[in-house]
This record gives sequence, C-alpha cells and structure tokens, in this order.
Amino acid sequence: MNFDLTEERQMLQDSLRRFLRDKYDTATRNGILESEAGFSADIWNGLAELGVIGALFTEEQGGFGGAGFDIAVVFEELGRAGVVEPLLDSAVLAGGLIADLGSEAQQEHIEALIGGALQLAFAHGEPTSRYDLERVTTTASQNGGDIVLNGRKAVVANAEAADMLVVSARESGEAGDQAGISLFLVPADTKGLTVTGYALLAGGRAAEVTLDDVTLPESARLGEAGKAFDAIEARVAVATTALCAETLGAMETACDLTREYLGTRKQFGRPIGSFQALAHRMSDLLIDLEQARSAVINAAGHLADDRASRERHVSAAKNLMGRVGRLVAEDTIQMHGGIAMTQEYELAHIAKRITMADHRFGDIDYHLERFIALSAA
Repeated sequence: MNFDLTEERQMLQDSLRRFLRDKYDTATRNGILESEAGFSADIWNGLAELGVIGALFTEEQGGFGGAGFDIAVVFEELGRAGVVEPLLDSAVLAGGLIADLGSEAQQEHIEALIGGALQLAFAHGEPTSRYDLERVTTTASQNGGDIVLNGRKAVVANAEAADMLVVSARESGEAGDQAGISLFLVPADTKGLTVTGYALLAGGRAAEVTLDDVTLPESARLGEAGKAFDAIEARVAVATTALCAETLGAMETACDLTREYLGTRKQFGRPIGSFQALAHRMSDLLIDLEQARSAVINAAGHLADDRASRERHVSAAKNLMGRVGRLVAEDTIQMHGGIAMTQEYELAHIAKRITMADHRFGDIDYHLERFIALSAA
C-alpha cells in the first residue's frame, strides 16, 4: 500500500508547518500559557485563514477534508509545534458533533467555526465517569415546551472561552446505559450555567461546569432524543486518533531535540552522542517512533469502518501510543539531563504533552482491556 500523502495533504502539511515555524516558538507558547484565555486569538485566526479548521470537516459540512488522514496530518503538525490552541475540543469534538447531528439551522454554526469566529466546548465527562462514555448522570427533563438540564461536568476543555457548549444529558434510562443520552447546544450566557476554570498541566484551560435548572427550547437538542451515544462514541474515536497523531508529532520533536543535543553536548572532548550506550538508546527510540507512526496510520485508515473494526483499531493505537510515549518522554529527558526540566527549553512542554496525552480518552490499561473485549466480541 502507498502511505504517501496526497498532493493536497502535502500542501496542507507544508503550509501549516511553515506557519507554525514562523509564529510558534517556546517563548510565544509560554506567553500563551500564562495568559487568562489559555490560547492565542491571533494564532487561532491564523489557523482559520490558513484553512486548517476547514480541513477537519467534509465538503458537505462546509470544509474540504474531514477524512482520517486529513485530521492526522493537521494534528501531527500541531503536536510537532506543541500548539495549545483548542482545535481538538472546539472543532473535532463539539464542532464535529454539530456537523454530524445538527439541523440545517444548527449546521450554520460550522461556518462560523471554520471561519474562526466561534469557540465551542464539549461538556460530556463527569466527576464519576472516568473513561466510560455511557456513564452520564446529568439529567434533561421536559417542562412544557422546554428542556431543563441539571448536573455537573468535569474537565471541560475550552469551556471558559466557548461561545456555546455541546452538553450531554440523560433523558431516560440509568447511569451506564447507552440508550437515553441526548446532546444539547447551550449558549455560554444561559442562566444557570456556571463555569469554574483552571489551567491544565499540558497547556490550555478547562473548567468544571455546573448546570442548575438550565432551561432550553427543544430546538437546542442535537439529533434525536436519547440516541446520541453512537455519535459521541464515533466522534471520540476521531478525537482519539487526532490525539494519537498529535502525540506522534510531539514525540518527533522530542527525538529531534535529543538527537541535536547529543550531537552538540560534549564530554571528554567529543559529542556524547558518539558514546555507544547513548547511540543505542537513541536508535531504540527512533524504532519505537516508527512503530507509533504505523499505529496512527492504521487508526486513521479505519475511522470509516464499521463500529467494531473502528473501535478496535483506535484502542490498539491509543494503547501503543501510551506505551511508546512514556518511553520517549522519560528517555529524552534523561539523555538531556537537567536542562530538559526547565520551562524555557522546548522539551519540558513537549514531554508534558506526551505524558498527559495517555490520560485522555482512556489510558494504556483501559484500552488494552477494551481491545481484548472488542476482539473477543
């Protein structure tokens, strides 16, 4: 099989890499991390003008990409540069769900998102849900012609900056049931919606979201009542693949920084990279990096499969990325020594991103168990 990028994807990769090389260095990112917003509006608008957000959606949805490999190309470059802007949460998750389930009127939000004028957040995880997508206790009850939401959502990335939240709530069934979960569009200024924000270790910001008698019209529902689970699972599979691609890009940067350091740092009159122990260690990392690249390609290529095949390949990729990511983060820091722990050095942020990526959408153990269960089904 030919895994080379198409001409369009190669152009997307080249233009995005040039943009980030010119606009996104360590000092710029550190300034963004210290800001109240947790991301740069200028960078966000620049990505929109470049067409990066549009590449995450199909032509029918108003974009020009949307396939697994389009998403992987974009997020590998974002990971390579250590970008903290919320494309994963605003575009892939929240925006993707609106594109997948929204009515004609709701679909109009996608145009604003692709143009850079709209920020979104996906409020799904809860304090007791861990990685289980079906564990939703937030309730949606009918009150005449309105719907009333009550509950709590945890670690909602980009919630503070979002103009609108896509919120999951249960209209029927018990916590843990896949049936009965619905999605709702909730404007950020809706009465009863409380957002308490904080900085994330790997960059960006998240919030605890409380819904206290949040009242919405029925037109705020995305798709059919109680039937949102399949769409949520499919979107999280896309987001997980994007996160794997982002982690791959971060690992590439970590290995490049380490290889450069081993070639310039001298001891006993020669570069430490010439020492056999370090040379072998670096070679092992590069082999593992290629294995991780294959896992991302495999996951991206199966996103359009049936549910069982898609989820099995995504879980396999996420498990492998977690294992390789931990090795790359630890070994690159150890081969650098103390400089790798300073915030002013690029590797400090990159290693955090690699490490924390394992804890989103399911860690190593979760996806190993899930892969076994899916393979046995």
